[in-house]
Amino acid sequence: MTQPVIFIGIDVSKDRFDVAQRPGGESWSVPNEEAGIEGLARSLASLAPTLVLLEASGGLETPLVTALLEVHLPTVVINPRQVRDFARATGQLAKTDTIDAAILAQFGETIKPEIRSLPDAATRELDALVTRRRQLSEMLTAETNRFLRTGPKRVRHDIQVHIRWLRRQLVAIEKDIDAFIKASPAWREKEDLLRGAKGVGPVLSSTLLGELPELGRLSRREIAKLVGVAPLNRDSGRFKGQRKIWGGRASVRACLYMPTLVATRHNPVIRPLYERLLAAGKPKKLALTACMRKLLTILNAVVRDGEFRKIPPLRLATQDSC
Repeated sequence: MTQPVIFIGIDVSKDRFDVAQRPGGESWSVPNEEAGIEGLARSLASLAPTLVLLEASGGLETPLVTALLEVHLPTVVINPRQVRDFARATGQLAKTDTIDAAILAQFGETIKPEIRSLPDAATRELDALVTRRRQLSEMLTAETNRFLRTGPKRVRHDIQVHIRWLRRQLVAIEKDIDAFIKASPAWREKEDLLRGAKGVGPVLSSTLLGELPELGRLSRREIAKLVGVAPLNRDSGRFKGQRKIWGGRASVRACLYMPTLVATRHNPVIRPLYERLLAAGKPKKLALTACMRKLLTILNAVVRDGEFRKIPPLRLATQDSC
């Protein structure tokens, strides 16, 4: 007998999961707790759905996604903006948890997004460590700025104590990340390859390992679009709009900025590209973004091939690309 085609949409909130099924239109709720997650995974496994769709919800979806993958269900975590745009396109302007679950199921049935392998447990743990390092760094910057603007001596002392504590925590988590990477021969090899590029330091290499596990598995165009350094066209008829970068993984893109700035001065591939773009009259911001894309392309090829090879030069765009 032919396996029925079933699409499941799950809206994730702090207290519960709202589940919708298409076709059929059934919907139900499950508490967001360990027993509820296990029970939902078992019940969906018995349905054998074609696709299970969830929105990225700041990490709230992770335990459920892990449970669904353990029972080998085809699961996709989608960008909430895509689903919201789809809802508006279908005329659904109202928004509730039940409606969101139904829209997710309809999105899966209509669009059928590509199923990508999700990071394993070790990569998720490294990602969590890298994210925590970024949070501590942001807090340290904020507290340092407050200290410079604060007048009362008592408050300045309190901020100073917190700054010292944040610095200790930052040093500790750097050691944890370093030890975590060194414990894996595969990661250690990848980090050595990444660090071989001039401008790439421990922060960027660990960020790429934890937050961009697709590095080396996608084409140069796909990886650039995933990170958000690929220029996107805005043309209509005779109108030729300015190409701009859009979307992508902002944390990875932000981490690429400073290493690329260093690479424009010292990297034998990036520096000539940067100088050619400036000589062609391109704005510095555009030239730096093009160099970020080039550096990412090089690192993607290095991880893919397991060695440094000659990378073809990046073709100069005729229009602004950032």
